Amino acid sequence: MPATLPLPARNSDVDGFRSFNRFYTRMIGTLSEGLLNSEYSLTEARVLYELAMHDGTLAREIADELNLDGGYLSRILRRFENAALIQKSVSVSDARQMKLRLTAKGRALFDELNERSNQQAELLLESLTPEKRSTLLRSMSGIVNAMATNGSPSPYVLRQNRPGDMGWVISRHGELYAKEYGWDQHFEALVANLAADFITNYDARLERCWIAERDGERLGCIFLVRHRDEAATARLRMLLVEPSARGLGLGKALVHECVSFARTGGYKRVVLWTVNLLSAAGHIYEQVGFKLVQEQAAHRFGADMIDQTWELEL
Repeated sequence: MPATLPLPARNSDVDGFRSFNRFYTRMIGTLSEGLLNSEYSLTEARVLYELAMHDGTLAREIADELNLDGGYLSRILRRFENAALIQKSVSVSDARQMKLRLTAKGRALFDELNERSNQQAELLLESLTPEKRSTLLRSMSGIVNAMATNGSPSPYVLRQNRPGDMGWVISRHGELYAKEYGWDQHFEALVANLAADFITNYDARLERCWIAERDGERLGCIFLVRHRDEAATARLRMLLVEPSARGLGLGKALVHECVSFARTGGYKRVVLWTVNLLSAAGHIYEQVGFKLVQEQAAHRFGADMIDQTWELEL
């Protein structure tokens, strides 16, 4: 390489800030022309993410969220449309605006990139000791908090389960459902059995638990497990979002993670059991594409309810 030219003297804080930026962008591969060994740039992948998380969004909403120039975003959306990744429809509230949605092809691309990103993060985190991993995640959260301009709390992270998480899953299910729906301890016992079964029979290729966390505080969880009798079917289980985290879109993000993992794992469908009382969860399942296929009156956990079975064909 040619000799390095001397740089003007800078404040040490500026040097440290820029040094971190150089290190991190190299570490996660954002300098490559295609993100995650794909033909899409980091910006295009972020636009794809917004489309996946907000079904039927407007172009100006994406531009505002990502602080993108309108012309630049239009070129990205045109490329997506030419590649049959998105479809447009006239907004009901404003005929001058077009709602944007991912096509099945676009959804499949998002799921693939999302899983590649998860795998990249897992490889990086698995190379660290538990202490270093905890320090890293706290530091990342600290960076977001320090640089946030709107005073909002740092976003959550989704991670795989660690020792101690199952106790929290069981405890919070028991406490929240008793408080909000009056369910008795039989529900907590059910969750305990499901958690024990997950740990005992865990298959890393086909099963996963996600814990949502912010600043070291657990905010939610969800599980995807094999259907014991149907090899091509996965079960979505134990979706929970803490009251303090509701309204962040966390529930939908957790369900999306499950569905994305199920697709890459080769499953043909995802099924879940819930009850009619959990209407917010049912709304999320419906948004993601699940269909309500069966209902039956039941009395369990000390309360009357209607059992529901939902299915999603992949």
